[in-house]
Parts: sequence; C-alpha cells; structure tokens
Amino acid sequence: MENPRAPREIEVPAPTAWPFILALGAALLFAGLVTSMSVSFFGAVLAVAGSVGWFREVLPRGHEEAVAVLHEDMPSTTTRSAVDRLPVLPDQLRAWLPVHTYPISAGVKGGLAGSIAMAVLACAYGVLKVGSVWYPINLLAAVAYHESLRLVPAQLNSFHADAFAIAFVLHGIVSIFVGLLYGAMLPMFPRRPIVLGGFIAPALWSGLLYTILGLLNPLLASHIDWFWFMASQVAFGVVAGLVVVRQPRFSTRENVSFALRAGIEAPGTIPPRESGENQR
Repeated sequence: MENPRAPREIEVPAPTAWPFILALGAALLFAGLVTSMSVSFFGAVLAVAGSVGWFREVLPRGHEEAVAVLHEDMPSTTTRSAVDRLPVLPDQLRAWLPVHTYPISAGVKGGLAGSIAMAVLACAYGVLKVGSVWYPINLLAAVAYHESLRLVPAQLNSFHADAFAIAFVLHGIVSIFVGLLYGAMLPMFPRRPIVLGGFIAPALWSGLLYTILGLLNPLLASHIDWFWFMASQVAFGVVAGLVVVRQPRFSTRENVSFALRAGIEAPGTIPPRESGENQR
C-alpha cells in the first residue's frame, strides 16, 4: 500500500541552457586554433558567459523546481519456487583493466630518462645545423622567457644563463608530467607499450603542437625543423616507455578477492552453503 509519509513532490535541478553554451564556447575556442583568432575570441566569450551563468544556477543556492511524484502500483510476483544462484570459481577475478599499474616513481624515472634522450638529439641538431648546442636551448626558453624573443640569430648560438635555467626547468617539468602520463597509460596497452609510447603518442603530440606552436613560441615556430622535432619526440617516447615498463608493477584493487567483492557488490552470486551449514 502507498506510504502515507511518502513525499507528494520532490525538488529537482531546474533546466538550464548554460552548460550547452559553455560546451559550445569551449569547442569554438579550440576550433579557432586551426581557423581564425576571431572564432577563438567568440568561443572564449561564450565559455566565460556559460561558466558565469552556470555558477549562478548553483551558487549560492541551487535553482530547483518541484515535480509531483507519480505513485505506481508495481506488485512483485514470480512463479519460481527457488532462487537461482550463479556458479562462482573460488579463484576467479574480474577482467577489468588495468589489473596492474606502475607507481608514480616509474613515471618520474621514465620522464627524466626520456628528457635526457630528447635533449641529446636536440643538442645534436643544434651542432649539426649551426654548430652550437645552445641554439635549441635558447629556442625552448622562448616559450616562457620574453627576453629570448629579442635575440638575433647570432645571439641564439651563444650561452645565456637565464635562458638556460628557464629551458632546463621547463624541459624537466614537462618531461616529468609526460612520464607520469605514460605510467598511467601504458598498463592499458600491455601488449604494445612501445608502439603507444614511442610512436602513437609522439605523433598525436606533434600534430597538436603543429597547430598551436605559433601561439606558444613564435621564435621556435619560425626556426623549427619538424623532422628533428619528431625524431626527438620518438626518442623521448621510446626511452620513457622502456624505463616505465621495466619498473615493478603492483596490483590494483581489481585483484582483491573476488569472493569478498561479490559479497559486497552482488550477494546473489554467493554460492549456496551446504545443508549441514544451513541446519546449524
């Protein structure tokens, strides 16, 4: 019978179009990177407007509307005289992936090792192209150091302590973060880890940089050699992937005893007890 204390209506979030506007703005913001800056500007305006509008819908108090509760009479009937139970093997594990993963230290080690391999190829490019190892370092520093943009071609071949420090820190931080990303992704592709880390990921990363490099580093975009750039990316991916996969892995929570998880998640899958146990 219907519970007399059951609510007659409930409050649900009021419908709003602001999330759609925010999503549209974000899409236009990135679409402008390959089309026109005006498209990105329009997308940024929509994204800001959508964020403000959406925040005002939930803060300081969420906008809600009352909806009447429709009670339905749904009797539970069955023609079965016994409960069916699924057979469960005592050592069975769930097949969710990843079953094993790498510690954070594996990603850090892989990122640092990959950064060394990438730096060696980049410096080799500088020596072969202009006869100076400082050439690629000064180009990299221009990502975050505005003074590097003012260097004339002759100054790009000389040592600058400030540019070297900025390039060193920037290269190290980015390499560690990418190494952590490798450590999280490689367990999902256990059969071909080097293909993912050494070729697929560098190709995707280089394609993304090709579209936005002019905004991130105009100096590097005007001097970059894409063949050497791709080679350095592949070297990073191969070395980082090899270092990560050689680190010891640990089991994820998927390796917890299946019997324990089955008792918590799906009590109906627990095998029936023996008749002697039922009598006790």
